[in-house]
Amino acid sequence: MYCEYYGLLRTPFEMTPDPSFLYLGEAHREGLATLVYGVSSGKGFVMLTGEVGTGKTTLLHALLGQLDSQTCSAFIFNPKLEPLDFFRILFEELGIEVAGRSKAEYLLALNQFLIERLGRNEKTLLIIDEAQNLSTEMLEEIRLLSNLETPRAKLIQIMLVGQPELKEMLERPELRQLRQRIALRHHLWPFNNGETRDYIEDRLRRAGYTGRRLFKRAALREIFSVTGGTPRLINSVCDSALLLGYSRQKAVVDAGLIREVADDLELDGQNGASVSTMRAGHQSEAAGEQRKKGLLGLFR
Repeated sequence: MYCEYYGLLRTPFEMTPDPSFLYLGEAHREGLATLVYGVSSGKGFVMLTGEVGTGKTTLLHALLGQLDSQTCSAFIFNPKLEPLDFFRILFEELGIEVAGRSKAEYLLALNQFLIERLGRNEKTLLIIDEAQNLSTEMLEEIRLLSNLETPRAKLIQIMLVGQPELKEMLERPELRQLRQRIALRHHLWPFNNGETRDYIEDRLRRAGYTGRRLFKRAALREIFSVTGGTPRLINSVCDSALLLGYSRQKAVVDAGLIREVADDLELDGQNGASVSTMRAGHQSEAAGEQRKKGLLGLFR
């Protein structure tokens, strides 16, 4: 509706994880590098966490786009399953044409399939999205999949992706064996202020915008303030702001429009401050750990 008015070739702020609109902030670049390394080096278990709307699914699609033809992947995004249903979906995703009647039959068929692929130097990747919704029983079933291995290599790489609650789940005593097997972890933080600005301008450019600045600087600052740099919220606010600007025949989006949209979406303006505080605390903690390591090195 507003695309023609603002000289856009397509809608710039869709909610779908379109790879042609991929923008990587620092945490996203590090996250993608971690995922790619985890698969290529055969690390076994990899875990990616992040708050709702921070771009986990987008990052997974970026990963899938980088996999070579020798890597087969299964993407399970509805983990609220019983074990047999889980195996049925896994087999369908991997293209294994075996109808098992028991868990033992599924495991035998899967083991044979994976050994044949390893013999051809082919990798197999299992991605489980929304993993915080897995039951303790299913997490244990997934851990047991990591027992499928040869003396030299894991037969299947497993990636657990979910909200921060996933980390809390893995702290349970009964899941300590799974927790110990996770070789790589990455937490996906929202964008900072500068990344929020760059993200918006990048999406506008990819949507075909070639004019002068469409969002005023004050509007960009307001967007970060009300969204905390969460990509999904940024998309929602920007899309609504462009629609409101079009309805009022405004040539640019100012901070007032953003505040109106934020009120409509019930964003209270505390998001930016809370995320910045958490991120700063995390970075301070990480820096503290590095300092401690450096000090310990002086006494070795």
